[in-house]
Amino acid sequence: MRRTAFLCFSLLLLVTSSLLLSLNGCGSSTTTIIPPGTIKHVVIIFQENRTPDNLFQDPVLIANHADIASSGMNSLGQTVPLAAGPLGTNYDLGHAHHSFVVMYDGGKMDGADLVLVACNQGATNCPPPNPQFWSVNPSEVKPYFDLAEQYTFGDRMFQTNQGPSFPAHQFIISGTSAPTATSTLFIAENAGGIPDAGNQTGCLAPPAEFVYLIDPTGKESSMLSPPCADHPTLTDELNAKGISWRYYTPSAGSLWTGPNAIQHMCGPNNPPPNATACTGSDWVNSVVIPETKVLTDITSGNLPQVSWVIPTGSNSDHAGTLTNTGGPSWVASIVNAIGTSAYWSDTAVIITWDDWGGWYDHVPPPSIVNDGTSWGSGYIYGFRVPLIVVSPYAKAGYISHVNHDFGSILNLVEKTFSLPSLGYADAHADDLSDCFDFNQTPLQFKSISAQRNAEYFLNDKSPRTDPDDD
Repeated sequence: MRRTAFLCFSLLLLVTSSLLLSLNGCGSSTTTIIPPGTIKHVVIIFQENRTPDNLFQDPVLIANHADIASSGMNSLGQTVPLAAGPLGTNYDLGHAHHSFVVMYDGGKMDGADLVLVACNQGATNCPPPNPQFWSVNPSEVKPYFDLAEQYTFGDRMFQTNQGPSFPAHQFIISGTSAPTATSTLFIAENAGGIPDAGNQTGCLAPPAEFVYLIDPTGKESSMLSPPCADHPTLTDELNAKGISWRYYTPSAGSLWTGPNAIQHMCGPNNPPPNATACTGSDWVNSVVIPETKVLTDITSGNLPQVSWVIPTGSNSDHAGTLTNTGGPSWVASIVNAIGTSAYWSDTAVIITWDDWGGWYDHVPPPSIVNDGTSWGSGYIYGFRVPLIVVSPYAKAGYISHVNHDFGSILNLVEKTFSLPSLGYADAHADDLSDCFDFNQTPLQFKSISAQRNAEYFLNDKSPRTDPDDD
């Protein structure tokens, strides 16, 4: 288990930079009314731990004015080229909140070289030179390039939180990581307190497990034990309107399985900290294990109206394992299944990554409206993550320069199905309107070539590991 020690930093460390972009809510872009019947299904594919500079060194996107840098600045003021290397690595990088603060450096974006590096046990020649300044070999991620080139690529997608996966996976289903509906605190980190906490976390956590909370000024000054929150979620609104949804995931106890950290979604068979299983109606009816069932649900005509799809470790793009290289094929298999089915005509597939993973990125995250309740971490977004929007109504070959975050995805779902705002990140985000053109002739689907296809994933009998525990 690899963890980065947290440090407390004040708001002054986070908001003094003149490089910040003022958003006035980040949702100031125009809003498009989605014509009835055009989008009936939204599929959210949530991958792991990459930045645009790291993952999308795509000459076509760059020629189309995507903001992708080929070098970066380190803490000594030196320009460091981004060395090309494999998708699978024998090291991982720190991506806790402290790593965000170090790399952000008041908006200078020059602290990536100070982010901790954890080499795998027994790894040789590790770490390589400038391990944070790394870009993935284009040949290994061609399915991602093909999707981004054909449809819409967002180069201003920011993770809402400034840290790792546990809070990110709460933001993607609810727009917040607050421990309660009225709290001004936010879950900021992955769980700690016991070894391998990531394997049994959230409302199923052992009594000794805890998670650090951050206040709206950016200080981590308290803890939640066990790391079990309860606040409104987008799934509550879907339930209230009879809109079907499923959350496809490899395992129940992982910190990447967002519903297990929400008390009313998990509904464990006894209250925390002694819960042993999630037995609530949301869990029983809509949390689907294993994640490959999304492929059979597509082909059998049983795809719900809203889906979240979480990968296994080997298909996640997460650093730290040489075999975590199946992500491009995994994503392509889902898109191909939809594209060759009746669902293509009315589906929007949103592909994004849950956090930056410690990799260098040159774009400073913008500031957020300070309303004192809906945001934490100093009112600044986390770092950039890639975004691909795939749909017959997605703008073809388009680069979105509009600021988006995880709340934008929730807002899109709310607008699509005429749901009220949760009042969290969705209330301040845009709704991805600029990524769509509902007046265009619907795009014809072109199959995405990949090394592995759906049959491979459906027949893969290897152990279903989680992406990681950090």
